[in-house]
Amino acid sequence: MKRREFIKIIGAGAVAFPLVTRAQSDRLRRVSVLVGLDEKDPEAQRRVRGFRLGMRDLGWVEGRNIQVEYRFVGSTLESIGKHVAEVIRLAPDVIVANSTPVVAAVRPATITIPIVFVLVNDPVGQGFVSSLAHPGGNITGFSFVEPEIVGKWIDLLGDVKPDLSHVVLMFNPDTAPNYDPYLRSYKALPQRKSVEVEAVHVRSVAEVESAVAALGGKPGSGLMAASDIFIVSSREAITKSAEKYRVPVISPYSQFAIEGSLMSYGPDSADIFRRSGSYVDRILKGESPGNLPVQMPTRFELIVNLRTAKALGLSVRESFLLLADEVIE
Repeated sequence: MKRREFIKIIGAGAVAFPLVTRAQSDRLRRVSVLVGLDEKDPEAQRRVRGFRLGMRDLGWVEGRNIQVEYRFVGSTLESIGKHVAEVIRLAPDVIVANSTPVVAAVRPATITIPIVFVLVNDPVGQGFVSSLAHPGGNITGFSFVEPEIVGKWIDLLGDVKPDLSHVVLMFNPDTAPNYDPYLRSYKALPQRKSVEVEAVHVRSVAEVESAVAALGGKPGSGLMAASDIFIVSSREAITKSAEKYRVPVISPYSQFAIEGSLMSYGPDSADIFRRSGSYVDRILKGESPGNLPVQMPTRFELIVNLRTAKALGLSVRESFLLLADEVIE
């Protein structure tokens, strides 16, 4: 009888694992990776490459001794819920969950399947883990940005724009609920900069464009585009509006600066995905996720788009450029 081979066909927003025989698949460990972006997004591909490198470094080769299913779930709660439900039914050995809304959906859906979260803000404050040192239960992972990042973004904007007097922190409260507490934490600092800072909640591209246009009419303004899957998926609208209304933008995502925003500063997302492979490896070898401490970012990147700075009429000091990991000219 001819050997039967198969490849799993999944709907839009997911990638099938490499072609293997049915007998081989029965012996492979299975991992589902839920990426909180669209498949064609370059940032999504950076994250997948990072994860694959991390797993390969530890001896896990897709189609040989592990079966990995990548699902690109986008930024809508409906899409996320649909993919999470499908993954729970598949019952993989480990679920890798990227972004706060993805973790919020998968965390209550299972108490048995190990979960490794990646790029999640304030996992204790959002109730995903009991503590950073002892997560407990079936979940652990790798955090992204902490409240201190808000002050750092303001400092960096002020270094490039000396007349900075008003800054907006833009995010979707449905997909990034941690940022209202982050902003309250910053405003409570006794020695914070004398820059007016306000939160702007956006839930649609139209609201994004309206908020940027409003900033354009205020001299001395700047925009902080938060670490939020809605914001990263809306970055084309943010970048185009910021160019039109001459608004300097900073974001934790390098793709913002690469695609035309003034600068980016934040953890290296691909590196965090690479590091997440170490926890998947340890869990597959028998360790309990609840005993693995939550890991913090170790590498931060500053990218400055000098072309955008010149277009905005901003003069960037040489000493500032020397601090950058990358300068786009």
